[in-house]
Amino acid sequence: MKSGSAADGSYGSSAYLVDDEGALLGFEQIGGVTGGRGVMGSSGAFTPEAVVGEEAAPTGATASGGQSIQLVDGVWTAAPATPDALPGDDGGDDGPGTPVPEDVTPIAAIQGPGDESPMQGKTVKTRGVVTASYPSGGLNGYYVQTPGTGGAEDETPGASDGVFVYSPGTVADISIGDHLELTGVVSEHYGQTQISVSTAGVTSLDEAAEAVKPVEDVFPDDAAAREALEGMLLQPGGELTVADNYSTNTYGEVVLATGDGTLSQPTDVARPGSAEAGALEAENLRREVVLDDGASVNYLENDKDVPLPYVSNDAPVRVGAQASITSPVVLGFDHEKWRFQPTTRLTGDNAEAIQPASFSDTRTEAPEDIGGQVSLASFNVLNYFTTTGDQLSGCSYYDDRDGNPITVRSGCQARGAANAESLERQEAKIVTAINKLDASVVSLMEIENSSVFGEDRDAALGTLVKRLNGAAGTQKWDFVSSPAEVPAEEDVIRTALIYQPAEVAPQGDSTILDDQDAFSNAREPLSQAFAPKDESGEAEADKTFVTISNHFKSKGSGDGPGNVDNGDGQGNSNADRVKQAKSLVEFAGEQQKTADSDFVYMLGDFNSYTQEDPMQVFYEAGFKDVASEKTDKSTYVYQSRTGSLDHVLALDDSASNGVDGASAFDAITGADIWNINSVEALALEYSRFNYNVSDLYAPDQFRASDHDPVVVGLFEPEDGGSDEASGSDDAAGSNDAGASADGSDSSGDSDGAGAGGGGTAASADGASSASSDGGTASSNGGTGSDAGGHLPRTGADPTLIMTIAAGLIALGAATVLVVRRRRLG
Repeated sequence: MKSGSAADGSYGSSAYLVDDEGALLGFEQIGGVTGGRGVMGSSGAFTPEAVVGEEAAPTGATASGGQSIQLVDGVWTAAPATPDALPGDDGGDDGPGTPVPEDVTPIAAIQGPGDESPMQGKTVKTRGVVTASYPSGGLNGYYVQTPGTGGAEDETPGASDGVFVYSPGTVADISIGDHLELTGVVSEHYGQTQISVSTAGVTSLDEAAEAVKPVEDVFPDDAAAREALEGMLLQPGGELTVADNYSTNTYGEVVLATGDGTLSQPTDVARPGSAEAGALEAENLRREVVLDDGASVNYLENDKDVPLPYVSNDAPVRVGAQASITSPVVLGFDHEKWRFQPTTRLTGDNAEAIQPASFSDTRTEAPEDIGGQVSLASFNVLNYFTTTGDQLSGCSYYDDRDGNPITVRSGCQARGAANAESLERQEAKIVTAINKLDASVVSLMEIENSSVFGEDRDAALGTLVKRLNGAAGTQKWDFVSSPAEVPAEEDVIRTALIYQPAEVAPQGDSTILDDQDAFSNAREPLSQAFAPKDESGEAEADKTFVTISNHFKSKGSGDGPGNVDNGDGQGNSNADRVKQAKSLVEFAGEQQKTADSDFVYMLGDFNSYTQEDPMQVFYEAGFKDVASEKTDKSTYVYQSRTGSLDHVLALDDSASNGVDGASAFDAITGADIWNINSVEALALEYSRFNYNVSDLYAPDQFRASDHDPVVVGLFEPEDGGSDEASGSDDAAGSNDAGASADGSDSSGDSDGAGAGGGGTAASADGASSASSDGGTASSNGGTGSDAGGHLPRTGADPTLIMTIAAGLIALGAATVLVVRRRRLG
């Protein structure tokens, strides 16, 4: 059922009846408000002309999960679906004249060794023990398995000993463990072999049956090996990883991957269209298996009042978590996917007793320690609009299960919360997440461009900062004001930058890249330079760094040459994103010159996976993708594939100009992707509030958005230890700087060498410290100083040697000072 402006109330499909001459005899609509407004017939390839422009009559008829709605004797009636049978017939045989087979056919013979049964369309008699039963939830049947089969031994290699029995008329009367004789017709239903059995086709056997044993083994990736287990009881061992939970909110299912690790987006690790990308996707398909709920219901439409399975704040099921099958499941196949089915329907109510799996808890309350004097991060705020739908006219909404509007659907320019209550829930999650992220500078995407609504362009941004400071209890945050010159035409969402004034100071004014040729269908990049503050609160101008906030065109649509999805994995609008990347590189070069700094960082949602064409533009221009270089995490999950659309790109020109430790990339002390959004169940999002009877909303950071934030640390902080320790560290760092300036190899810490805003001050300090501390270290037996400890064993006066070394280091530092910074072309 759906709702919207097309008709009154919640409604579903419509049905029409026309005669042989094309005249309309009837046009009725499922659901809706009886006597109210119905849907209008619209033109379509298969829609009769008589229906176009006519209004359907709402019937008010609805059905619960697993049922169909049938017109019986002029009345729309909800009842269990009966494939291949007319209303009133429970299905399962070929009619009263169909002969009943005399011989019992083993289940393995019915299944056969191939993908499909060799006995399709035939009436068979077989026997089996019931291993799983689904009297509710829409499956309307049960699994049976040949007595005594399973376990470690396989007497029918290549063929399964289990099968699904479709029998709506008998499923309520049988129990797990029953020994049955079944007579019915064999068919393939969405790729799964089944026997359709009527009430007359089931006989309960009194004779004892040897118990069925679950197959306890690593679940295979090979399709034939899986086919040989279809319908059988399993207790899978080996590693299983959660790969997707997006459909958990709708169908109560979780996608798993065999082995360790999620299913990688091919173009995140290999070039689009390459053999490597194709091989990776083939491997992904082999590894997939769905952990199901023993039902076919849609929780968003029919069973909103049934608690969702596999969704919880107390025991979250997150992408990347390890899954363990804790009780036997049956291997089913449906809608092109292999499925682990619990032995009866699972819901949130009976999870403690029925849920067949447990999951590791991978949540963290904060990002990993990334070090650094300051930090940068990107954060998608999920269409944060302070202009709510109820403030505008024409908006339609996505409603909760009680019909209350939650988010804007269409009809107006707002894209976020429907009203103040919904906005408050959205803000609570975003504010918690950003305050715990605690980065010095944060690039924001998908925030309202308030000028569209006749307000100051920064109005929504200012409101968010106010909420952040209110939660922090201090004036912790400020925002970068829009420049005086902004593009004449902009999207309703924009990029923005917020920062912590106690940690960084803006240098100069912000600038927007106004290139309508490249960014007419995307959000214009916003640039601002910052300088970190020292312990006294003074800005260190020699460490000025440039940040550029970005949000490229999405993959969802596109037109024109190179912008239509060609199937190589890059989606729509690839050519436009390449154009945007080239424009951004030129803009970054201009900002680099304006700020007189090589510390250039581009952050945000580039809507491009790591190896796609737009990213190659950045790599060729001398940028590195920080997260892929320093972490093994990803920012986004789409259709069970994990990859990064969000990036922090750092200029890395040290290799080309011979200077080690002088680039933006080398200034990075660490990086993390904080997996708080993409890996969490969609049901936890503010936009799904009260969609299900379970109370799943929490004002925490989890599922505050759909993209995960990337956070990086910059500049090694000044050493706060003793003079001796400080001298030792500085000496090592200075020696590295001098060696790099000479063009020789350096074995020191490049992050540390790049932390001083060019290395000059660090080298000078190191030279001074090395002379005195080196001598001290020598007199103390060579401990406490790398410089003293690594002197050559020549018998020469160590003080003299250290004095000479200090002079060489100072010379190297001077060389670093005069190296001309390479500019972006």
